[in-house]
Amino acid sequence: MADHISILNLIDISVIRQGRTILDHVDLELHKNEITTLIGPNGSGKTTLIRLILGLIKPSSGRLQWRDRPSVGYMPQKLHIEPTLPLTVERFLLMARGSKRNEIDRVLADTGISHLRDSPIQYISGGEFQRVLLSRAILRRPQLLVLDEPVQGVDISGQLELYQLITYIKEQYACTVLMVSHDLHMVMAKTDHVICLNQHICCQGSPQKVTHDPEFTALFGESYQEDIALYNHQHDHHHHLDGKVSDSSCSHSTTETQVKP
Repeated sequence: MADHISILNLIDISVIRQGRTILDHVDLELHKNEITTLIGPNGSGKTTLIRLILGLIKPSSGRLQWRDRPSVGYMPQKLHIEPTLPLTVERFLLMARGSKRNEIDRVLADTGISHLRDSPIQYISGGEFQRVLLSRAILRRPQLLVLDEPVQGVDISGQLELYQLITYIKEQYACTVLMVSHDLHMVMAKTDHVICLNQHICCQGSPQKVTHDPEFTALFGESYQEDIALYNHQHDHHHHLDGKVSDSSCSHSTTETQVKP
């Protein structure tokens, strides 16, 4: 359960580049131990906002106010690895600054991919590669975990498992999660707080509140109001950390069901 302690305030943030306003008077808070999801159309400023929080760029005006500067883990939207490199999952993780083998054991277990340790990274699946990137992001036990489109390139069942895994990691590491996503149907059931961005903050709050906001409807259409916040996945099988299931049958439902990754 989130405790609503603010770890970061963005106060009246604007970013202007080459005469174009990318972010316009943005105010938001990130709370300790919450999953906050940033949504919005292409070109809405989501990537710029992430870069501000990571300290990669500075605002044109406004300020960022940290409660205590946290350690940060970052999972990028895309990462190209030269296919000719003889790189295993373990060697890839060892390339992260300050990484140690005992820490790699821990994160591979936490993300359910210990069995991939010696696998060539070029031959693992899209979902497995996203888990490798998540493993890299949590190597240093971050207090703030920033995930940019973490389920990109993953099929529907794999997306659900990754969202469940992110919730598990948040609880296991007691960290704050800021996640960028276009996947409106599933992410709304897996987040505490939603921020809808389109240069400015159109609306924010709980998934139920945001999906009934007129500005959300104007951006994403009325059809989302009925199903987006309620979509979930009801299981009659058990997910193991290695990604395998005890029973392959399952059904989609609007019933909330707690399932470990």
